[in-house]
Amino acid sequence: MNRSAPIAALLGRGVDGQHHGLCLQVLWDFVTAKELLIKSPYFPVLFSFTAYMAFCLPYITLDFLSTRLPCLRKYKIQPQSYPTLGMMVPCIIQSAYHHAVLIFPVTFFHWYWRPVKLPVMAPELPEVLLEVTVCLLLFDFEYFLWHLLHHRVPWLYKTFHKVHHKHVSTFALTTQYSSVWELLSLGFFAAINPVLLRCHPLTEMIFFLVNIWLSVEDHSGYDLPWSTHRLVPFGLYGGAPHHDLHHLKFKSNYAPYFTHWDRLFGTFTESHSH
Repeated sequence: MNRSAPIAALLGRGVDGQHHGLCLQVLWDFVTAKELLIKSPYFPVLFSFTAYMAFCLPYITLDFLSTRLPCLRKYKIQPQSYPTLGMMVPCIIQSAYHHAVLIFPVTFFHWYWRPVKLPVMAPELPEVLLEVTVCLLLFDFEYFLWHLLHHRVPWLYKTFHKVHHKHVSTFALTTQYSSVWELLSLGFFAAINPVLLRCHPLTEMIFFLVNIWLSVEDHSGYDLPWSTHRLVPFGLYGGAPHHDLHHLKFKSNYAPYFTHWDRLFGTFTESHSH
């Protein structure tokens, strides 16, 4: 047994002396212990739907509590409008249906043609942070162009995007309330970016989680003290107030997360957050 192994692990260095920085090896070892699940064709759709519902749950709880607790209403962006159970259930049913009937066949073929390979070593933390940020910036740009096009071309809007705008006042479960084309095309953008950047599988998983969380937060209808847009300086990140205004006004704020593309294209409208 090599006595330097525990010290090397604590320092984030391999036994061979290679520096792995602030590595995520413990987390990656935990993930790879579930290798049979991760390599199964069912994992991507289970991962996606479970993460989505888990991220929606706190906001669903907040929606029900806010109607009873006045102290929470000040965080609601459109306090005059609250989702009902009758509005939430169709969103859940549609999302479950889309995952089972549409996303699963796509991920199954992807699994068949490109089997999952799990490397032994985890990526370094700086590498993960950089690649997740680049993936988010790429997705933001792709979504902006897609979104702008589907609003400027009436046929595209009526045929594909209008479904997503059914609710003028958004709530978490409206995040994936969309047409099949919208769900698959935006899902393709999210899936292809880590592949293009040749990201580590752990980086890919983290990006998917971050992307799902930010999308849910965007549609949550709440401007909380710890919301992402409050943590990013200089108004570079729009967050829920930015996207909520898009659903309210329709003709501005097309980028999902960051504000620079809307500012450059003259489609930016300032949101009045609390």
